[in-house]
This record gives sequence, C-alpha cells and structure tokens, in this order.
Amino acid sequence: MTAAAVLACSGLVLGAGAAAGEISRLKAENTRQQAMIDNTRQEAQREVNALAARLGELQAQANRLNALGERLTRIGKLGEGEFDFTTAVAVGGPGPVQDMPARALHEGMEQVDTQFRTSGDQLSVLEALLLGEEMERAALPSRSPVGSSYVTSSYGYRADPFSGGRAFHRGIDFSARLGDPVMAVADGVVSYSGQRSGYGNVVEVDHGNGYVTRYAHNSRNTARVGDLVRAGTELAKAGSTGRSTGVHVHFEVWEGGRVLNPRQFLADMGVSRQ
Repeated sequence: MTAAAVLACSGLVLGAGAAAGEISRLKAENTRQQAMIDNTRQEAQREVNALAARLGELQAQANRLNALGERLTRIGKLGEGEFDFTTAVAVGGPGPVQDMPARALHEGMEQVDTQFRTSGDQLSVLEALLLGEEMERAALPSRSPVGSSYVTSSYGYRADPFSGGRAFHRGIDFSARLGDPVMAVADGVVSYSGQRSGYGNVVEVDHGNGYVTRYAHNSRNTARVGDLVRAGTELAKAGSTGRSTGVHVHFEVWEGGRVLNPRQFLADMGVSRQ
C-alpha cells in the first residue's frame, strides 16, 4: 500500500509537471503570436501613415492644379461656369468590385502623381503663354488718349491748316479742352518728354513690342522719361503748343520707326469723327 501510494504521488507530480510545462509552452506561444500580431499591426500602421503622407502630397498637387486652372480660366476669359474646379467629376461603371491589393494602390497613386506633374507642367507653360499674350495686348494701343472726345482730323493727306496746300497728317487729332488729361493708350515706359519742332510739348511712350506712341501740342508734360505707365495714366495736359490752331491732342503710332494709321488700333475706342 505504501508503494502504491508512493507511485500515485509520483504520477501526480509528474502529471502536474507535464501540465505546467504545457501551460508554459502555450503562454510562450501566445506571447510569440501576440508579438507577431503587434508587429503586423505596426507594419500596417506604417503603411497607412505612408499612404496618408502620399495622399497629402496628391491633395496639395490637386489644389495647385485647381488654382492654376482657375487662373487660366480668368486669363483666357472663358465663359462663367465653363470649367468648375470645385465639383467632383461624375464617374461610374458596372461591378463586381474586388478588394484592391496594397501594391495596386501604390501603383495607382504613383500614376496619379505622374499625371499631376505632367498636367502641372503643361498648364504652367500654357499660363506663361497666356500671360505673355495678355501683356502684349496690354502694350498694344487700344484706347483714346483723351476722355469724352471725338476725332477732328484723320490720318493721311489733308489741306494744311496754315498754308492751304496738301500735307500729310501723321496722326489723328482729338478734340480737347485746355488742361484735359492726355492719357497713355497702353502700358509702356516714357521714352521722351520735351519739345519737338512743330509738335510743341511732346510725350512719347515705348511699349516694348516695337510700338511707340506720340502725344503732341500739350500745354505741359506731366510724365518724365523713365516713368512706367499703364493704359489710362496721365502723361500731359492738353494744349495748343507748336504748330497748332487751337487746343487739341495730336496722337501718332509708330512701329519700328514707321508711322502707322492709329485707326487700325483705335477702331473700338468709342470716338467718332465730327
């Protein structure tokens, strides 16, 4: 009986030891699996963080393209509502839908990034071209040099007001009152401000694209050489200096040293011949 009891006790001890060993092994396995889960979770979070950063870059590029597109719409004077950069483009398509692998998602985002960069470069070039055209238009004579006026003498041959003989008139004369502002007809730089024989007080503006405009018979010049002027900037006060029979504004347009008929530039300025 004593021997049986000893054997029973030994069996219990061995069984308890085996159970404790199994429990220890299971705990170790659970710890290992938990570490793997934690590692997988961390890897997944790093992947999500990387995608979030990439998404932020794509959103910034999209915002830049939207802003650039809106500027081009304004510069190009496109119709209101013709391009709406705040509304998402409508899309659709038949199913079925499948889960997207992470690799495919990365590749898709890289393709979008490439498309954004290409589109941005193209739009930047287009913006530069449109701005260049806008600057050229701004430097092209296209308005009257004096407000609320009309043409009193046109470009070309006419009877000379002093001798009565035939003489070539190099510009257009506009009706004016003494002291009326004489204004630049386009953007440019004042290249001359002084007196010229027959013209009296004269201001000339170089528009930087081969065009020079001349404003003559002024009572006094208010612009100085080197002044940057915009269309509508006052250059002088109307008068009757030089070879003149009365107060008016004599206006000329030159291109590359050759005088032109101002009418071809001022056709839409809203003035009429008396």
